[in-house]
Amino acid sequence: MTGGGSGRMGQEVAKGYPFFNAGMKGLKGSAEEGGVRVPFLVRWDGQWQAGRDIPTLSAHIDVLPTFAEIAGIKKLPLGQVEGRSFLPLLTGKKKRLPDNRYLFTHRGRWPTGTNPDEHKTFNYSIRNEKWRYVAPQSARKGTKTQGSLYNMKNDPGQKTNVIEKHPRVVKKMQAAYEQFWSEARPLMVNEGVPMSKTRPYHVWFDEQTKNGRIPEWKEPEL
Repeated sequence: MTGGGSGRMGQEVAKGYPFFNAGMKGLKGSAEEGGVRVPFLVRWDGQWQAGRDIPTLSAHIDVLPTFAEIAGIKKLPLGQVEGRSFLPLLTGKKKRLPDNRYLFTHRGRWPTGTNPDEHKTFNYSIRNEKWRYVAPQSARKGTKTQGSLYNMKNDPGQKTNVIEKHPRVVKKMQAAYEQFWSEARPLMVNEGVPMSKTRPYHVWFDEQTKNGRIPEWKEPEL
């Protein structure tokens, strides 16, 4: 589980509730494992065996293909849906899926109106079952840093940077990132749209507070 907000270890989300990331590196807002990894729980009584921990790496892009397969949909729109179904893991037909892809994380928090290409080479990470490559958090003109590489099987806490020992791994991962960026960049079509002068959620919250306040949550019976 990742921290509930950006901050440093030792700080508290609220009094008595410290940030927690289960010994992983980084918190929310970073491209490290502790900034992006979250628990995912599924349950279907009578269909899937309970009490299992499935370690295969999955992502949000896999949820729709999984639901589609459950619904009996054999083919999704070409070029519109990414990801893969992890239903075989839930049913027990397979213990693992092929480790033949990379998952990309980019901390895309550049100022409005900025050219995204200026932020391409930092604040991102690349992940597969074994490796996590983490790019530098910032870039300075005229300087080039190589980032870091971690063996997530042996070192889930990202304690030891092994980038010097595996240049071929890094080269392959960076080539995949270049392909990812070339496909993602044309889709960034709202870069020039100005930010809202207000935060709608805050406005609605104030309105609801003035009009009877927010009702207290009552735990439902399951």
